[in-house]
Amino acid sequence: MTTSGAGADLTSSAATDLLRDARERTDALLAEWSERLAEEIGGRHGQALAYALRTPGKRVRAALLAAAFRAVGGTSPAVAGVAAAVETVHAYSLVHDDLPCMDDDDVRRGRPTTHRQFDVPTATRVGFLLVPVAARVLATAAAALGLSESTLGRMAAELFEAGGIEGMVGGQWLDLEAERRTLTLPQLIAVHRGKTGALIRASCILGGMAAEADPAQVAALTAFGEDVGLAYQIADDVLDCTGTSEELGKTAGRDAALAKSTYVGLLGVDQARTEADGLARRAVDHLNRAGVPSGALGMLAGYIASRTS
Repeated sequence: MTTSGAGADLTSSAATDLLRDARERTDALLAEWSERLAEEIGGRHGQALAYALRTPGKRVRAALLAAAFRAVGGTSPAVAGVAAAVETVHAYSLVHDDLPCMDDDDVRRGRPTTHRQFDVPTATRVGFLLVPVAARVLATAAAALGLSESTLGRMAAELFEAGGIEGMVGGQWLDLEAERRTLTLPQLIAVHRGKTGALIRASCILGGMAAEADPAQVAALTAFGEDVGLAYQIADDVLDCTGTSEELGKTAGRDAALAKSTYVGLLGVDQARTEADGLARRAVDHLNRAGVPSGALGMLAGYIASRTS
């Protein structure tokens, strides 16, 4: 979704506003849960759990979820709780992704990763603990939205499938197996539809479910999320090889250091950017064909494909 001049500035500004609103609402809820859990659990594990849950972020998933919710008619501010549940699952994935047995990273969002701030056993346990925390956050949000138990059950199934072996866990497994190997483009897409794309897709679906969207609307949001998830990963690969650690808030150049196959490695920087842009456009087309308003979601898709941090 490449634009130029004033139009590009306007789109970027609008996306920034959407992200800021989602970040403020989500961070406020995560801070409340952090304080509650630190008190409930106590000790080192309580402190580490609160630290992991309050990991700063752009909250792209939260923004996509809120935009999807509104696109199909949702109006309640309580949807922020569903976004907080998604970001809790995302936090668990980051804690484990950074471990020495995984990507072995020391910095996340400009601060020490959980295992560096505490220790590896503590961080490992905290990652697991965040999964039931996400379930509590989701159930609380569903009650505030007045959703039925059956709707909550479907939302929970979607969220935890995205965070499990069919989604992030499976994608991470494939990613680790692929280190120091050269993957084909279809193989690389399979890795990232799980590792990165699953939770982004689920964010869009959960926004629709929270608004009790009809099946055709949910299908359009699913297709949108599939393409935006891949666009996000391609942009991430470009940034890893072109950005600095200060810009990214994490260690730059990790893909090369771990000899990972990337979209940049297979396509080159320019073609990778073109591919991300094409995926963002196709994502919006899914919404337009289904009659789902694409304004806010389209702005976010454009931001995701062309982001610089």
